[in-house]
Amino acid sequence: MKRVFLLLAFIPSLALAQMVTRDGITLSAAQEQRSEAIGDQLRCLVCQNESIEGSSAALARQLRVIIRQQVVAGADDKSIMKYMVQRYGIFVLLKPPLSRLTLLLYASPFIALFVGLIVAWLARRRRIPAPSPLSDSEAARLDKLLNS
Repeated sequence: MKRVFLLLAFIPSLALAQMVTRDGITLSAAQEQRSEAIGDQLRCLVCQNESIEGSSAALARQLRVIIRQQVVAGADDKSIMKYMVQRYGIFVLLKPPLSRLTLLLYASPFIALFVGLIVAWLARRRRIPAPSPLSDSEAARLDKLLNS
């Protein structure tokens, strides 16, 4: 009987062991893993090139809380990402999709390379040719001036 009572006493603690409290929100381990996966795809708006999961900025913490609240509420990943883009713009995505808005972003390295090649080509074209060698009379005159 004692063993059964002891076993029954541990069942609630086993259920709690599967729960994670982060940023003031209690989630299951699966919900926490899902929240982290979503947070790894979003840019910290303060740190710029860091995900909100890796950032210690206050704004990143607020974004993590919003994600966890939506995960607990039962929202799917796509709707959470859509909400974040609607609220903060496409810049919040670490890997924005190819669209008219991001076309310049993805094309900018190629544009810069093209402009650099044109500038280098124009600079070579405008190079001043080397002066022609001195004629005999000019060489004699220069020699006379230098030795006087």
